[in-house]
Parts: sequence; structure tokens; C-alpha cells
Amino acid sequence: MENEIIDKKDLIEKSVDILRKKKKLLFSILFIIIAILSVIIFLNYYQNNQNEKISEQYIKAGIHLSSKDNEKSKLIYKEIIFSKNKFYSILALNNIIENNLEENSDEILKLFEIIENINITTEQRNLVKLKKALYFKKISRDTEGNKLLEEIIADNSIWKEAAMEISK
Repeated sequence: MENEIIDKKDLIEKSVDILRKKKKLLFSILFIIIAILSVIIFLNYYQNNQNEKISEQYIKAGIHLSSKDNEKSKLIYKEIIFSKNKFYSILALNNIIENNLEENSDEILKLFEIIENINITTEQRNLVKLKKALYFKKISRDTEGNKLLEEIIADNSIWKEAAMEISK
């Protein structure tokens, strides 16, 4: 019993001695952990703030669109696309196309390129390809549209059936 108490005291004394010797290392590690956590929290806050601003812009563009201020709406939708938001950029491009806000097909294809370069899921990318294929067919560039549809079909995407239906 006495040996156990002595062993515990020795263990505690050794631990305290090691802590004293390695104080700088421990404080450095603690500081690094706190710094990393602070950066993660800040980036999360910043991303949420950016998403909020973009969602407000999207709503504002919709209001301008409903009040027939198409030019202002188009500018806001383009800003959203240039922000490269994973969610709202795709919706903004969709609204530009559906409401014929941009008549220049080269400009719309540039907007498609911006969205294709966003880090999105494979299925979202295939949806963008499907929309681009439909747009190509709309502007009578069937060969390019069919090529995109074939890529979607070959990828065995959830959009495969829709692509097969359109390519008929």
C-alpha cells in the first residue's frame, strides 16, 4: 500500500518535472491549436456572411425582374455568377437564360464557363452540362449540344434519362 502511494507520488513528481521542462513546447502547441480554431471559426463566419449577402442580391435581382427592370436584374445576376457561389450562381444563370436577359450567346457561354469552373458536385456539373446542351440546341449548335448529352449519358448520371430523351 505504501509502495503504491510512493509510486503515485513519483509519477506525479515526474509528470510535473516533465511539464516544467517542456513548458515552452506545450504553450506553443496550445497557441497553435487556438490559432487554428480561431481561423476555422473566422472562415466559417466569413463564408456564412458571404452566402447571406449573395442570397440578398439574388432576392433583389428577382424583385427587379418582377418589376420589369431587366437590365438591373441582369447585372445583379451576373455579379452573383462572378462570385462563384456554388448554389446561387447556377440559379442566376438559369434566370438569365429563362428570362432572356442576355441576348449575346457568346456572353452566356462565358457565364457557363465560369460556372463550370466552380468546385461543385459531379451531379451539379452534369446538370449544368444538360442546361448548356439545351442552350446549344436553342441557338442551333446541335453538334456541341449532342456531345454534352453524350458525356452525361456516358457518366451514368442521374440526368442520363433526361439526356437520352433530349438527344432523340
